[in-house]
Amino acid sequence: MQSSGEILFSGWADPMLEHSEAATKIFVTDYDGTLTRDDFFQLVMDELLPPGTPNHWQQYLDNQLSHFEVLERIFAAIRTDEATMLKTARRCGLDTDLKPSVQRLREEGWEVIVASAGCRWYIERMLAEADVRLTVHANPGEFSAATGLTMLRPVESPFYSPETGIDKGAIVRWYVDRGCTVAFAGDGRADFPAAAQLPIHRRFARATLASMLDRAGQQYQPFDTWSAVADQLLAEDS
Repeated sequence: MQSSGEILFSGWADPMLEHSEAATKIFVTDYDGTLTRDDFFQLVMDELLPPGTPNHWQQYLDNQLSHFEVLERIFAAIRTDEATMLKTARRCGLDTDLKPSVQRLREEGWEVIVASAGCRWYIERMLAEADVRLTVHANPGEFSAATGLTMLRPVESPFYSPETGIDKGAIVRWYVDRGCTVAFAGDGRADFPAAAQLPIHRRFARATLASMLDRAGQQYQPFDTWSAVADQLLAEDS
């Protein structure tokens, strides 16, 4: 049995994947800023980093750090207790209609796959609190008050990327190549390779991802909440 600090390296080993492999309609979704209202790393930067912590996010924007490296450094700088970490993760605002939306999607043949360049540590805990079980492809991690959230590279995952840890574009491509109907929703820079592969009506974007698609001249479906995307996919099926 795993201890609370031990995290599996890849959603690929998750028994839920057997269910998703049998599905022909796959909804791949980002977590931070998509399934949630706010990004966990942003709340961490605003509230949980000690004074004097370098501006790692600006280093990322200046192309001095990879996406994995910037989150790795931000999370490692956290100095707080586990209760505060979980409180912060809850305040990201997981969609309150997630559970019924997932159930309705499954009833219509859709399986939901979480693809995140963030950390499994908080994602899995928030999904468990919402009583929702999904296959999660994200970077593993371990937390302690002394060393912060140590994010690890998911080198055992078939979707491993040195840049982001998890390659969302590779996940989407894997299901497309299997002949599945695939939809994707996201909000960030790391979501562009996944979204760009899909037709307009199954490409959902907000925030930075929407701006990137605009600049690339690629159309998409805007959204405010994740459950609204689920509603649109279900309406398309009806």
